[in-house]
Amino acid sequence: MAGERLKDGESCLTGSFIGNPKGFGFVTVEGMESDVYVAAEHTKSAMHGDRVQIAVWPGRHGNRMEGEVVKVLERANRTLVGYYQKHKHYGFVVPDNQRIGTDLFIPEGNDMGAVTGHKVVAEITDYGLGRRKPEGRITEVIGHVNDPGTDIRSVIRAYGIPDEYPPEVMEQAAGMPDAVRPSDRTGRRDLRDWQTVTIDGEDAKDLDDAVTVSREPFGYRLGVHIADVSHYVTEGSPLDEEALRRGTSVYLVDRVTPMLPHRLSNGICSLNQGEDRLTLSCIMDIDEQGRILGHEIAETVIRVDRRMTYTAVNAIVTDRDEHTMREYQDFVELFDRMKELARILRAKRWARGAIDFDFPETKVILDAKGRPVDIRPYERNEATRIIEDFMLAANETVAEDYFWQDLPFLYRTHDRPDPQKMRKLGVFINNFGYSIRLRNGEIHPKELQKLLTKIAGSEEEALLSRLTLRSMKQAKYMPMCGGHFGLAANYYTHFTSPIRRYPDLQIHRIIKENLHGELTEERIAHYERILTQMSIQCSQTERRADEAERETVKMKKCEYMSKRIGEEYTGVISGVAKWGFYVELPNTVEGLVHVRELDDDYYVFEEERMELRGEASGRTFKLGQKICVQVTGADRLTRTVDFRPSNVQ
Repeated sequence: MAGERLKDGESCLTGSFIGNPKGFGFVTVEGMESDVYVAAEHTKSAMHGDRVQIAVWPGRHGNRMEGEVVKVLERANRTLVGYYQKHKHYGFVVPDNQRIGTDLFIPEGNDMGAVTGHKVVAEITDYGLGRRKPEGRITEVIGHVNDPGTDIRSVIRAYGIPDEYPPEVMEQAAGMPDAVRPSDRTGRRDLRDWQTVTIDGEDAKDLDDAVTVSREPFGYRLGVHIADVSHYVTEGSPLDEEALRRGTSVYLVDRVTPMLPHRLSNGICSLNQGEDRLTLSCIMDIDEQGRILGHEIAETVIRVDRRMTYTAVNAIVTDRDEHTMREYQDFVELFDRMKELARILRAKRWARGAIDFDFPETKVILDAKGRPVDIRPYERNEATRIIEDFMLAANETVAEDYFWQDLPFLYRTHDRPDPQKMRKLGVFINNFGYSIRLRNGEIHPKELQKLLTKIAGSEEEALLSRLTLRSMKQAKYMPMCGGHFGLAANYYTHFTSPIRRYPDLQIHRIIKENLHGELTEERIAHYERILTQMSIQCSQTERRADEAERETVKMKKCEYMSKRIGEEYTGVISGVAKWGFYVELPNTVEGLVHVRELDDDYYVFEEERMELRGEASGRTFKLGQKICVQVTGADRLTRTVDFRPSNVQ
C-alpha cells in the first residue's frame, strides 16, 4: 500500500505498534483516545514497539478505528532473546517477548552451535514481508533453559541492561581511595560527633542515606545525610557516562546490577559503620506540627555509629523486644525520637491529602542454585515508614529551595490522573459500594486517600488499591517543577539515592556548584541544554528497570508454582474477562482460571458488573470474591500460572 493513493475515508497516522501473540496488533497514536486495531494480515513486517505509519478507516465493530501498516519508520527490535529450536539444516528462535508474534528463522551456519533448549540472543538481519518470516543469526548462546541463572541472564539481555563495565570505567574505579583523605574534608561541616545511623534491609550493601534526630526547644532537628557520590563521579568522566547510560541500579530477584561499580557503591560511597564518609546533608528544623521552620543544605563529613536493619528497629519501636533493646540500648532513645517525628510528618502529609499505597511487595526466597523455595509478601513496617518519611521530607525541602532559587534542576513530577480513567475507576468501585467525587472532571488526591481508607482491611483492599494505582499516571523526571499528585506536594525531587539513581547524582552537582558560587551564566546554560534529554533518558531507564524486575519475579513465581501442580490454595478474584478470571493468592502469585475449566455451566461475561455468570445456575465469579483453586499448570516461558476452581466438577 506504500506509495499508493489512500482510498476514500482513509487517513494516515503515525504511532507505536503494540503486538499480540496471536499476530494482530494495535497502534497507539498520541492524542487519540483509543488505539487503532491492525489485523494480522495488515501488520506487514511491524513488530512490537516499532514506530509505524498506518492508513486508518472507520472500524466495523463499535467506534474503534481499524488500520493497515503502510511503513515501519523506526525499528524497536534489532535483536531478540528467545528459545532455540534446531531442525536438520536450520532453526527457529521463539521470542521470550510474547508480544512478538512470530518466530525468527535462523539459516544453516548462523546458529553458533546452539541446540534445542538453548536460550540465545539473535540479531535480526531481515524483517521479512507478508508470509515470509523474519531471519536472523545467533550472536550469543546464553545457556540451556534448565541451567541455573539462564532465566535471569535472558531477562538482562532482553531488556538491554548493561551487566559489564567498560575497561576505562573499571580503571577509573580502581583509582578511587578506600578511605576519606584529610584533604577531602576541607571546607566541610564536621558532623562526626552527631549520633548517626543507617537503617536498611538486611541484604543492602549500597548504603546511601544516614539520619540523625535531636530534640530541640522548637521541636526536632532532622539531619538527612546523603552520600556525596558527585565528589568521586565527576561530570563527563567514564564513570559518569556509564552511570548515565545505566540510569539506575536494577534489583532483580537473584542479583543487583548496580549503576556504579562495587568499589564505589559498596565502598567509598557507601555510608559504612565506623568509617568517615563525605555527604551532602539536608538539615531541617521541624516544629511539633511538622512544619519545617528552616533548613540548611551543606557539604558535610559524617561517621555512622551503627548500621541498623528495618527488622531490628521495628523490634525496638513497635515490638519493644527486650533482647533487641538491650543490644542497642545506646540508640533506643534515638529510635523513639525518630518514631515521634516520623508520625508527625506523616500526619501532616496525610492532612494535605497524600496517598499511601500500602499493599505488600513480593519477596522471593531462592536457594543456592537460584531456585525459588518460598514466595511471600514483603510487608512494610514502622521502621521502613520512618525512613520513607524522612527521605520525603528532604526531597520536598530541597525541591522547594531550588524552585524558588529559579535554577536549572531535575524534579520528580506526578501529573494529575486522566479524567476518563478516573471516571472508569468510579464506575468500577461502585460495584463494591464505594464512590469517589470528581469536580469538573478533576480529582483531588484526598478523594483517593479517602477511598483507600474506606477499603482498608476489606477483602477487596489489595485489588482496589492496585486498580487505583493503575488508573494514575506514571511519575517521571522533568526539568520543570510540576508537583507530585500522589504526595499532594507542590515541589518534589529525588535527592536521597545518588548511588543508585542518576537524577539524584545530577542534582547533587548542581547543588554543590551553587554552594560554591560556581553556577555562572555559562554553567546555567549548560544545564538548561542537557536536562531535558537527561530527564527523558532517566525516565526510560527507570521504566526498563521496573519492567525487568517484574519480569524476573513473574518468572520465579511460575517456577515455584510448577512444583506445586495439584495443590490447593484460597485466593481472591483479582480480574475478570470473557476468557476467565484471575485469582491472586496470599503469597502474591496470580493465575488464570480459564472459562473452559468452568464445566458446570455456560458462563457469560457481564462487563459492567465485571463478573462471569452461569446461565443456568446463576452462579457468579466476581472481583474481590474469595475462592479455592487448584494449580493445574505453570509455564516459565510464557510466565503464566493456571488454576481451576477446586469445587467445580
